Amino acid sequence: MANSGRDYYQVLGLPRTASADEIKKAYRRLARQFHPDMHSGAKKTEMEKKFKEMNEAHEVLSDPDKRKKYDQHGTQWEQAEAYERARQAAGAQNRGQAHSFSGEGFSDIFENLFGGRGRAAGQHEFSSSGEDLETEVDLSLREVLRGVTKRINLMEPVPCSTCRGSGAVKNRPCQACLGSGHRMESTSIEVKIPAGVQNGTRVRVPGKGQLGTNGGRRGDLYLHVTLMPNKIFRQQGTDLHANLPVWPWEAALGAEVMAPTLTDAVRVKIPAGSRAESKLRLKGKGLPTAAGGHGDLFLTLQIVLPSPLTEGEQKLYEQLSHLRTGDPRAELLAAAQHN
Repeated sequence: MANSGRDYYQVLGLPRTASADEIKKAYRRLARQFHPDMHSGAKKTEMEKKFKEMNEAHEVLSDPDKRKKYDQHGTQWEQAEAYERARQAAGAQNRGQAHSFSGEGFSDIFENLFGGRGRAAGQHEFSSSGEDLETEVDLSLREVLRGVTKRINLMEPVPCSTCRGSGAVKNRPCQACLGSGHRMESTSIEVKIPAGVQNGTRVRVPGKGQLGTNGGRRGDLYLHVTLMPNKIFRQQGTDLHANLPVWPWEAALGAEVMAPTLTDAVRVKIPAGSRAESKLRLKGKGLPTAAGGHGDLFLTLQIVLPSPLTEGEQKLYEQLSHLRTGDPRAELLAAAQHN
């Protein structure tokens, strides 16, 4: 199996003490986030890499036997297993020969063959930047309108206290962190999200990704913004839409009524003779735009009848039925005959 070289626990965002159930839940959550079919273009290629890496980590950590070997030998557990098989085979062939492996211990040979932390004099350690992290954040429309500071929970790598981040103790790989130089710790950070972000926006938080190696810069954290549904307002870009109930006489005679916005209620004028489903536009009462302005709020009139009718209302509607002549369905019936 190909090995990405990354800590499998980091890939799944888990501590090393994670249970089998926690590993399964983390894998399912990340599978939905990183599945290539959910993305397109350059993003799809990036997600394919992450998805492959995530599957690799899950394959090992979900298998008790493989996980035990991984916890013992780290990302080179397969090479260590191959070495052990070779050592046993050689031991069987050379039983009785005291110098089968030239007196070297397992750790020495493993480091020489598979790139342990011990380095010859003059050999350089190259630094590399840490991996970027991605997570999702849900925002309400009011938070989009004003901007918000969110507290984000993360699994963050911190220097190992046993080896003080060096990855080695007495020229041997640190057993506490398996030579990685760090361990995972739950932490939370505050992130300021500006007003006007749209659904699907990626907000970059510099320097909050994974640690770099050998002094390399930390990666970044990317927040994928999802706008939560609102019971009153429907979003279309930077515009908002809402229904506004009115009485029949308000629509017929005109009226001034109170209407909701994302901030305070405002007074709007209903024109006389308004029909059901007609719209009123409140300029600048939508969400922030990229140009610095605001979208609009559109109110759709919904004519509602009082229920139940009082005796007086019943009489008024009966009088109105005698006053008004003609059939409001005549035009509809005529059009239906020609279609």
